[in-house]
Amino acid sequence: MGYHWNWGVFLQPSATGSDTYLGWMISGVEMTVALSLSAWVIALLLGAVVGVLRTVPSNVLSGFARAYVELFRNIPLLVQLFIWYFVLPELLPVSLGNAYKQSNPVVQQFLSAMLCLALFTSARVAEQVRSGINSLPRGQKNAALAIGFTLPQTYRYVMLPMAFRLIVPPLTSEFLNILKNSAVCSTIGLLELTAQGRQLLDYTAQPYESFIAVTLAYLLLNTVVMFGMRWVEARMRVPGYIGSK
Repeated sequence: MGYHWNWGVFLQPSATGSDTYLGWMISGVEMTVALSLSAWVIALLLGAVVGVLRTVPSNVLSGFARAYVELFRNIPLLVQLFIWYFVLPELLPVSLGNAYKQSNPVVQQFLSAMLCLALFTSARVAEQVRSGINSLPRGQKNAALAIGFTLPQTYRYVMLPMAFRLIVPPLTSEFLNILKNSAVCSTIGLLELTAQGRQLLDYTAQPYESFIAVTLAYLLLNTVVMFGMRWVEARMRVPGYIGSK
């Protein structure tokens, strides 16, 4: 094989001269983490609300939640990203749309990517929350209502604490997915980890080093998430349920 390996390329000054190529990679990791965490917080909160609405005894609310899930779950992520980035600014009021388009390009890319990932993932989180609530024995809800809890109080104090404990494993998968799906955001120019790897390739012509480094970075991030969520799962485990010891 005639390929010339050069791992020292990461310590060389970058094309801009203000950083090394390793600095580019670290910047990509930071952007990926910031994007994933911010999108995950929104997805978790919004998904919890929509998941609860899917189980309430109201055809209007449950129908709205069902439509929300089907909309965001069945449109490809890349299509949604392009809609948020290219189409939505044109649909906003003129003053607001112009202000958005004239803002910092990185801010535009980050906000579009964050909202896209958040809403796409929230539909999946909603299904996890719905499944967790529906897996609980009916007696828990009936007992809470019997002792005088309102329906919102029953969800807040009885059903949701139990449901979230049961769905930590699938929520871990969704968190990992949001990290991996962030790579799609490079298509709108956001310099997250994948985009930085591709940029490093363009400037150094070292494809193997570039994408081996990107792969290892994703593996490291995912490993940290998995161990963190396993710790959360162990702390929240409920004796007598699946996965308990």
